[in-house]
Amino acid sequence: MKLSKKTLILILVLIVVVLAAAWFIFHPEKAATPASEKEQVTLRLGGLKGATSIGMVKLLDDAEKGQTQVNYEYTMAAAADELSPLMIQGKMDVLAVPANLGSILYNKTEGKVQFVAVNTLGVVYIVEKGGETIQSVADLKGKTIYATGKGTTPEYALRYLLSMHGLDMDTDVTMEWKSEPTETVMAMKAQENAVAMIPQPFVTVAQGQIPDLHVALDLTREWDALDNGSMFITAGLIVRKEFAEQHPDVLAAFLAEYKASTEYVNANPAEAAVLVEKYGIVKAPVAEKAIPYCNITYIDGARMKTGLTGYLNVLFDMNPASVGGKLPGDDFYYGN
Repeated sequence: MKLSKKTLILILVLIVVVLAAAWFIFHPEKAATPASEKEQVTLRLGGLKGATSIGMVKLLDDAEKGQTQVNYEYTMAAAADELSPLMIQGKMDVLAVPANLGSILYNKTEGKVQFVAVNTLGVVYIVEKGGETIQSVADLKGKTIYATGKGTTPEYALRYLLSMHGLDMDTDVTMEWKSEPTETVMAMKAQENAVAMIPQPFVTVAQGQIPDLHVALDLTREWDALDNGSMFITAGLIVRKEFAEQHPDVLAAFLAEYKASTEYVNANPAEAAVLVEKYGIVKAPVAEKAIPYCNITYIDGARMKTGLTGYLNVLFDMNPASVGGKLPGDDFYYGN
């Protein structure tokens, strides 16, 4: 039987298809694979303008250059209350925010967020203009202290430290609460021998504007000196529990990239400072001087849980509302 030209072509095409399929069966590593989950999922990351976000600037820069495993969308905010609703609504996946806010959101969402890692230890300092009358926490008795952070971590930390030295914030010192660090700096300029509680990197900003300003007390060192098993924790990373459960590989890749970013920032303050300015946190010269005092870190696992549990207990004893009314359960700690 004589086959037509069209039939011969069809048979040849089928032979080629069959041979190609057979080749891929015996060489599966050569077959086209779908994009990995890390390439498909976008992690929506949020942070606050300040020390809380300084540790991630290398990660953000790498992401812009396409040099990260994970795709990121980043949102920076001036205040935590700009980010909290987005997390509750499921519009954010990971936030770098004050540590006690993690507990508050855990309680508010009935356990739908988890604390992943500590990213910033204490960044709050007592600064003094003029003389050197403050050598210890006890020396704050009778002082007027300009400060920001009423009702948040700075207030609770100072209240706790004062109480551990036999002082009551409500009776032994006079607190002048300001809305933001720049307002605190302006108040200090106008007063002789002024005392203030300011976080980094704004301590460095203040020192650039007030020549006779010096750091009198590092509240992190004062806290550590109590040796009670807790840590003075400024901020950390919290994740939506649903995201962590659905995309564990993406979260693991992010945490590895985030940790590498913090290590880069601490090891290369000059280069990191350029990125800090790039992302609108503070100017590079200020950032370079401030980074060594920002206590940027990465602590996860058992050490994170131990330190954070102790810290939240301190806050709870001061004011239960500071942690959302009750202490979080064990499921609050990611990987527990």
